[in-house]
Amino acid sequence: MKNNKYIKYLRWVILGFFLIAVTREAYLHQVLGGGVSPSIHALCPYGALETFYSLVFTGTFLQKIFSGTMILLGITLVIAIIFRRGFCGLICPFGTLQEFFGIIGRKIFHKRFIMPLVIDKPLRYLKYVVLVVTIYFAWKTAGLWMDPYDPWAAYGHISAGYESLITEYLIGTITLIIILVGSMLYDRFFCKYLCPMGAVYGIVSKISPSKIARDKDKCINCNLCSKSCPMNIDVAKAGKVTDAECISCQACVFSCPSAGALEYKTGKKTLKSLTVIILVVGLFATGVIISKTVGVFEVIPKQITAESKINVDDIKGYMTIKEVSIGTKIELKEVYKKLGIPETVPEDTKLKEVSNFVEGFEVDTAKEKLK
Repeated sequence: MKNNKYIKYLRWVILGFFLIAVTREAYLHQVLGGGVSPSIHALCPYGALETFYSLVFTGTFLQKIFSGTMILLGITLVIAIIFRRGFCGLICPFGTLQEFFGIIGRKIFHKRFIMPLVIDKPLRYLKYVVLVVTIYFAWKTAGLWMDPYDPWAAYGHISAGYESLITEYLIGTITLIIILVGSMLYDRFFCKYLCPMGAVYGIVSKISPSKIARDKDKCINCNLCSKSCPMNIDVAKAGKVTDAECISCQACVFSCPSAGALEYKTGKKTLKSLTVIILVVGLFATGVIISKTVGVFEVIPKQITAESKINVDDIKGYMTIKEVSIGTKIELKEVYKKLGIPETVPEDTKLKEVSNFVEGFEVDTAKEKLK
């Protein structure tokens, strides 16, 4: 039990690391721009599903999605095949954020709330509906249409300021608040009811050889395993847990006071909780490191040089006036003239910041003027 306590803390350290890392990148994206730091979409495996249709049929990624996003999807699907929803329980930053708010909720209310089964059961299918709807419209519109409504995107734009949250990301911000408040009352609120990526991993996990196995002879029927499960799986009544909701977080194993009563098994092999954590995080890290080493992991656009050739439609707000000139092969003076930008505006000004000098300037309008 003492060792379990330390392993439990290790899990929190790992979860905290990934949340801090992604939050830092989201902040840098807002401060330095997409050419320097990736958007939160590029770091989310779901972006790869959204761009899949466009990539297959046109050979291009949706805006803000890159090869690294596809690789993240591949790595997490491999994890799901072997360790069920291990990515959700041991790595996912948004899952971590919910767990942190769950701790705050328990400090405030001094209890864990359980959604009534008559409501909980149908709500569990809602994430599959979200998956189908969001993928359908992403493929139909060939864009990240969900962006303004996405709570994770809203989180990534907190550093952009209050105005961005109440205008461009108003619905996403409201949804984020609902999710975080919901997580204070019900563990992993978004994971249970709304996460489309959780739905994907849940479907894939059906072929996973991993499971939580309960030895009825060693079980003392304390029910602590069921009480500790953030996904509200009734572990104490199961011979083995193969539920699509299981996120392999090891919480039930940590809580079990009877040695050997609960074990994590992959096939016939019993794995210690520490081993599961190391293997899941190690597999994820190894996949990223190898793909970076061979040069195929990209989550930001390539730097614009004299050899670059970009279409006007591919111009982004983080690009400077000079980069637009270089990439489109339009003379710098002509860019200033076509866009109605005074030459007193520095050439290293990002397009999205030109509005600070030219009232009403918009990047989309600029694209049309340059065509």
